[in-house]
Amino acid sequence: MATIPGVPGTTARPRPDRPGAPRRSQRDRRRRGPMGRAARRLSTMRDATPLTYFALIFTALLSAFPIYWMFVVATRGNDVIAMRPPPIFPGANFVENTGRLFANPEANFTLGLINSLVAATVVAFSMILFCSLAGFALAKLPFRGRNAVLVLIILTMSVPVQMGLIPMYIVMNQLGWVNQLQAIIVPFMVTGFGVFMMRQYALQAIPDELIEAARVDGCSTFRIYWSVVLPALRPAMVVLALLSFMQSWNDFIWPLAVLTAENPTVQMSIRQLANAYFNDYALMFTGATFATVPLIIVFIIFGRQLIGGIMEGAIKA
Repeated sequence: MATIPGVPGTTARPRPDRPGAPRRSQRDRRRRGPMGRAARRLSTMRDATPLTYFALIFTALLSAFPIYWMFVVATRGNDVIAMRPPPIFPGANFVENTGRLFANPEANFTLGLINSLVAATVVAFSMILFCSLAGFALAKLPFRGRNAVLVLIILTMSVPVQMGLIPMYIVMNQLGWVNQLQAIIVPFMVTGFGVFMMRQYALQAIPDELIEAARVDGCSTFRIYWSVVLPALRPAMVVLALLSFMQSWNDFIWPLAVLTAENPTVQMSIRQLANAYFNDYALMFTGATFATVPLIIVFIIFGRQLIGGIMEGAIKA
């Protein structure tokens, strides 16, 4: 420890970058990085009061109760709708209601499930492909008019979907795609929200030096996208794929406008269970249960990746 010149009785602390000075450990560096900040936030959350846990549990139960009540009605008959108080335990009619649901000729529920599954899967994969390509180009490839294209994409996000129903229907009619499955797939293979999301994530997740190093090594633009950009965009791609799948699965207005009851989606099949004379609520809630199960399965399988992608994007921000 050397004495500071001009200040008697004091010593100078050696700088970490000088020879012989103690270096920061890897653990200290992690504490100062993004993961360290996330750990400190989690430690702060552990100090929550019992009232906080009570509010969270109450909110979770309040959110899950409609789904549970839907399943209860699906396992009983139509008489439970008028019961006061309503029953809270499942019944024994679920197998019978399921048989009536899939045997209903008006609902065509099996075809509706298949159509929704195909459309939602194709839309999800096309979204992550085309939106990641466009987002990479807008974020890292310099070209004339890039900012104008970005502004145009943002403007498309401000237009309500309902305003485009009639123009899109006219286009589908001219292409001969009315009552065809591609009519609910092609218009949603890429959206402004997906492109903007991929562009914002690429700006933060992909350093310019990494792309320049790949170009020096002789990589083409597509090779850079495939080997460098896709691995970096994986968390955001998982989030976008799940959101796109759920949006396409739950879509009702556009399939109702462009498809018929002979070639429905699952949401249209549930609608066919209601008519002007009699509403079979047990059958409708059974169909809603089967329409909800795929979403629950997808969230159980990919929920951790979804939350991890959202949290990683928050930490990067």
